[in-house]
Amino acid sequence: MSINHLIFRNLKKNLKNYTLYVFALIFSTTLYFAFVTLQFDPSMDEAKGTIKGGASARVASYLLVTIVSIFLLYANTIFIKRRSKEIGLFQLIGMTKGKIFRILSIENFILYSGSVILGIFGGLIGSKLILMILFKVTGVQSIAAFQFSSQAVSQTLVVFGVIYLLIMLMNYRFIKRQSILSLFNEKAKTEEKVKKVSFVEITIGIVGILFILSGYYVSSQLFTSDFSTASDFFMAMSFILGSVIIGTYLFYKGSVSFIFNLIRKNKNGYLSINEVLSLSSIMFRMKSNSLLLTIITTVSALAIGLLSLTYISYYSAEKLAVSDVPSDFSLDNVQNADMVKETFTMNHIDFTAHEIEVINASVNITGIMDSNAGPLALDINPTRLTLPIVSDRAVKGVDVTENEALFSGYSSVVQELMQFKDSGMIELKGKNEVIPQTYLGLKDKTLLSYSFTNFNVPVVIIVDQTVYERLKKDSDPEDQPPSSTYIGIDINDKEKLEEANQLFSQLPIEDSASSSQLQVKNATKMGMGLIMFIVGFLGLTFLITSGCILYFKQMDESQEEKGNYTILRKLGFTQGDLIKGIQFKQLFNFGIPLIVGLLHSYFAVQSGWFLFGTEVWTPMIIVMVLYTGLYSIFGILSVLHYKKVIKDSL
Repeated sequence: MSINHLIFRNLKKNLKNYTLYVFALIFSTTLYFAFVTLQFDPSMDEAKGTIKGGASARVASYLLVTIVSIFLLYANTIFIKRRSKEIGLFQLIGMTKGKIFRILSIENFILYSGSVILGIFGGLIGSKLILMILFKVTGVQSIAAFQFSSQAVSQTLVVFGVIYLLIMLMNYRFIKRQSILSLFNEKAKTEEKVKKVSFVEITIGIVGILFILSGYYVSSQLFTSDFSTASDFFMAMSFILGSVIIGTYLFYKGSVSFIFNLIRKNKNGYLSINEVLSLSSIMFRMKSNSLLLTIITTVSALAIGLLSLTYISYYSAEKLAVSDVPSDFSLDNVQNADMVKETFTMNHIDFTAHEIEVINASVNITGIMDSNAGPLALDINPTRLTLPIVSDRAVKGVDVTENEALFSGYSSVVQELMQFKDSGMIELKGKNEVIPQTYLGLKDKTLLSYSFTNFNVPVVIIVDQTVYERLKKDSDPEDQPPSSTYIGIDINDKEKLEEANQLFSQLPIEDSASSSQLQVKNATKMGMGLIMFIVGFLGLTFLITSGCILYFKQMDESQEEKGNYTILRKLGFTQGDLIKGIQFKQLFNFGIPLIVGLLHSYFAVQSGWFLFGTEVWTPMIIVMVLYTGLYSIFGILSVLHYKKVIKDSL
């Protein structure tokens, strides 16, 4: 038999095992090539530089190739070990290690180069689709033209060529260092099997769970007064990261075996066939895969968490724009406002304008702050906080007495970090007098644009006209805002808002405090949409690669356990009986890392989501459901593979 014929037969025999690997390689190449193509696409810097898509795509391509490299090297480790007996047989019939390495190199080159070429072709087609998705998400008004870049082709070939050389180096070291005897025993030692759960393992399991729970607890207290300085906050973040990662590792190392052993003991050792095929297998195998599962869980949690936070900002873009710019157009300069009004009038755009006179005053809010609030996390002094003051006459539908003060400008940040009481007393301080006021509560209506409010506490205090006049006469000039008048302009016919916004953008207004609500919303969507786009595709790549790795591990286990299925079939268990047990097994194999990853991301998002937007549940649930659905595909594929192995066991 010639070498070429042998290579052809090996490829044909192993192709079914490499199907998912080839798919992941083609997908990774497609995505990488598409991102590299975006780097050289001039339309990526559309909208006058508002987004720097080319630079962002470059960063994404670096992260992408890192993920792909780790996956390919790890997958190659699994496959080379699966072929250890085959390599040993080649040596037994007289082949040298050099010739065996050459055969494997040619096989890998055919498989690898074919996948890369198909991936480049797919990326060439998919780059336009990806660009269209990016423009849709960011709201950029541009045509996604078909682009071919020879630079992108050469860069992709070089990068994946280097990965191929690393794979060949790994194969060479494996073949060089193994003896014939070790090659035949290699597959047998790939999994560490634990015969019983020891006291040490029980201790490790309990400690792992305690580490994770302590990380969750600290994350829930992150923005309270418990961590009042920057160093405390940094230490808390470090503790959360360390405890959750170490706890996850210990969880897989001991907790899973400990919990399943309790279940088994509770049944006095009488396990059904489903429990034998699921619980027992998980108990004895998950410990040896603890490092791999920790990495997969941690990176999954990171991907889900980052995507949830960016989607929260994207989803909340409209509400964030309203909180920053309460009117369609907000200005703090009378001359600019007159110019805008004149422009709208000339173009027959009906509008409604209103003005609010504003002063700043020092306020003592300690009387209305919850004892568990975290004002120091905001770096403010609650006894002397400068806030904008307006009269109740300037706010439609509001009327307060001389001794009352109403806060307006509710936000998720204020609610989570400040935690105001429902009632209490505050003090308004002028240069010479202090005016006590009864706190009436916090309204969610935004009155002034961000240029008038305190960045840390974006609320406005509404007081009676007489109190406002007293504070105005007694105000400290050093505390006053750059402008004393807020002008808001709202378009009556919202269908003309786009036209009005275009006219506004063309006016020679250099004042940064003059803003368009629509522009702010589009800018937020553009910035967060770009980040969401990149994080989403990187997360999808990691999901596919990690899912493939878990699938390959199940392929290995299925071949190793094939003899057990033969015995069980001969004892009278049907194929359906065994499949039910396998379904439970895959539910645990894929479900445990998924559930732990989702829990990690949930507590990470809950600890600081309010810094990113106004809505948490809908964006977070959408991201988690999508991730779970895509991740479940690999569990289903594993069950189908086991079904074939069980069918062939007799």
